[in-house]
Amino acid sequence: MLADLKAWLRIGSDDEDGVLERLLGSASGLCEQFIGQWLVVREASETVVADGSWQRLTARPVVAIEGVEAAGVALAPEAHAIDIDASGDGWVRARPVDGPGEVVVRYRAGLAVDEDALPEAIRQGIVRLAAEHFAARGGDVATPPAVVSALWRPWRRMRLA
Repeated sequence: MLADLKAWLRIGSDDEDGVLERLLGSASGLCEQFIGQWLVVREASETVVADGSWQRLTARPVVAIEGVEAAGVALAPEAHAIDIDASGDGWVRARPVDGPGEVVVRYRAGLAVDEDALPEAIRQGIVRLAAEHFAARGGDVATPPAVVSALWRPWRRMRLA
């Protein structure tokens, strides 16, 4: 996305690359917060209650649940169940071994394998937001352009508490 941002800003030199990379990173983070999904697939580890009920994993979309462990030891298949639903939410149910406890779930989540595989509208929104922040440096930071949220809105997922 760095090349896209430099083209958008009409920057031909490499002098600003460090600043632009950091702006792209923060814009990507804001995108993840806005759409409620991880952009690029990465590993996650989460502790959930082992009380026999289904527990939803925090990150999404989940692409693989790789293991469920208690005290660093993998649980036997009959001691837990895992599921990834059609919307990409990961679910884990672990039976208590010695009463209610906690288990660690290792999984991977994200929309795309790398930033090049992200939907074009998401990429464009990240570039536009980073460009807006670059242009606003040294002055008042304006609110992000409405076009950015319009580009990201189709991928937005929200959870009700």
